[in-house]
Formats: sequence, structure tokens, C-alpha cells
Amino acid sequence: MSPQWAQQQGFGVRVEWGRAGAAAIGTGAACVVVIDVLSFTTSVSLATAAGTAVYPYRWRDESARTFAEEHRAALAVGRREAGPTTPWSLSPAAIRRAPFTERLVLPSPNGSAIATTVRDTPVVAASLRNASAVARWLANQDGWGHPDRPIAVVPAGEQWPGTDVVRPAIEDWLGAGALVTALREHGLTLSPEADAAASTFRGTPAVDALISDSASGRELAAIGFAEDVALAVDLDADHTVPLLTDGAFVDATRR
Repeated sequence: MSPQWAQQQGFGVRVEWGRAGAAAIGTGAACVVVIDVLSFTTSVSLATAAGTAVYPYRWRDESARTFAEEHRAALAVGRREAGPTTPWSLSPAAIRRAPFTERLVLPSPNGSAIATTVRDTPVVAASLRNASAVARWLANQDGWGHPDRPIAVVPAGEQWPGTDVVRPAIEDWLGAGALVTALREHGLTLSPEADAAASTFRGTPAVDALISDSASGRELAAIGFAEDVALAVDLDADHTVPLLTDGAFVDATRR
């Protein structure tokens, strides 16, 4: 159990970083919203919009292949490993180009890791692409966003190479800010942390340019995946609400 001061009690919308943050503010929450803009939740938004059920998986190793076989699902590989026989990867551009698959296992050390460690609480995947759609859906759930049934917003961040240390990532902070800004319009109360994320988003005149020029954006561009960044910053391009259901993200608006 996280200390009481870390739980942001008394507010309907709370924001904290990574797996530890999910544990701190997710206790007693009505829902945990994972945000991993570059690129897990962006890929989930694109895939579920096409009708694919996405199984999050933390490890990108042989166990992921076994997991995919057990679920009769295609397996997403590393960005540079994708090809004609395995066209799916964590790259949103690859997800968009790949042929339709009914089920997809999507390994990710950040977004997937958070989603798969949350227990007994609904989990939603949000990004810049679907922030408004997710906010509307959350606000329409009975009692969600009340201080007694808060919405826990968890920007995933990145990991410093070779460590388990979270690197706060500006793209995830802005993704959280976009979602929180939309939730504020539904009259929900914000913790100081949530208010700071919303203020950052509202005060950024060119979110797309800022993310493209960020450390994460430059990293992807340098290895040939600038298209992933362009897809990730396309604000409210999707209307999907990926809800973790029986181990897979599916579009809650189609249920």
C-alpha cells in the first residue's frame, strides 16, 4: 500500500508516473488510464479502431511467442524486425499498414507493463489520438471521476537504457494533459498533478512540433520512424476507447 500522501486523495482525476504511480493512485480507483504516446497506446488506438483485439505483454522474448500461440494471436515484433512474414510491430505506422488480424499480442516494456500489472480495476489505453473520445466515455460511466471513485491517469514514461529507472517523457505528459483537459470540461475535479498536466497541454501552442523535437521524437526519427511520431501527434484522429477486457484491449464503444 502506498503512503496516504502519495494517493492524491480528495480529487476525481489524479496523475502519476509509471508502474509505481499506477500502484499509488490506482488503489480504489474506478479506472486506470495508461498513456504511452510513443508508441504503445497509439498503436493500441489504431489497432482497436480497425477491430483488432490487442493483448498487452510485458516481455519481448520467446515467452511472448508462446503467449501469442496460446491466444491464437499474431505477434508484434521489434520495429526493425518487422517484414513481410511478421508485419506487426510496436510502430503505429506498421500497425496501420499491416493486414487485418483479429488478435494481436503487443509487447512493450512501458505501456504493456503497466496495463498487465493493474489488478481488479478497469484499464483504458489513451493517447493524443483518442484523448477526447476516452474522456467522453469515462465521464459517461456512472460515478467515475468522483473523489470516491477517481480516474487514475498514468503517463508511462520511458526507461533509461540498461535500467528500470523511469524517464519522464514529455509526450506522455502532454498526452495526460490532453485527456485531463477534456475531463475538466465534464466538471471533474483535478489533483494538483492533474492540473499541472492540463496546464502544460493548454499552454503548449504546437504540441506536434514539441513532441517531434523531443528526445523521444528525435530518437524515432533517427532510426527511420518519423512517421510513427506524425501518427502519434494527430490529436483526436481516433474515436476508439480501448478497454482491457478478458486480457485484451477492445473498443468499448463497439460493445
